[in-house]
Amino acid sequence: MRYTGPKNRIARREGMDLGLKTPGSKSHARLLKKINLIPGQHGTRGRRKISEWATQLREKQKLRFLFGVTEKQLKNYFKKSSAKKGNTALYVSQYLERRLDNVVYRLGFAPTRAAARQLVAHGHINVNDKKVKIPSYQLDVNDKISFFNDKSMKIPAVEKSLANKDIIVPSWLEKKAIAGKILALPTMEGIEQQINLRLIIEYYSR
Repeated sequence: MRYTGPKNRIARREGMDLGLKTPGSKSHARLLKKINLIPGQHGTRGRRKISEWATQLREKQKLRFLFGVTEKQLKNYFKKSSAKKGNTALYVSQYLERRLDNVVYRLGFAPTRAAARQLVAHGHINVNDKKVKIPSYQLDVNDKISFFNDKSMKIPAVEKSLANKDIIVPSWLEKKAIAGKILALPTMEGIEQQINLRLIIEYYSR
């Protein structure tokens, strides 16, 4: 199941901003103030040194929460990736990055991946001029992403995101005004800045 509990608690548990809250919001500001405080009444007191397996588990959980995927989805991505010849970690990252909800977020059409997932599920996004309502839909090179109609672009959260000039679009994507395009297959760079993919591959390879 996808996690639906307190989002700031999860971010504090993992010790990093997982992009679960809209940047600039009061909730996000509260998170940044407490990001280094582990949730719970006793904090770090009495915590044991974590094992190698626990370290791998934490990295896996970070990746899950970062992309908003279920355990089943992530495990399936690993199985598909490990069945291919080559770098398993790269293939896992490509499956995650090529999800439609992630690309909508990466293009700056939504403030968070959760908001992007909602946009897709509610029918506000087109792929190659056809409505797609599946957040996990896998995009390919040369696919074009756009809004379904003008009403979709007038959603307050969308308008605010589109007006944000600080969005950095990955090199494998192209953004022109209110449309985007997949230029190439994603690399691991975007994920590896936050997550140790090697530990996750080791976790699933046990």
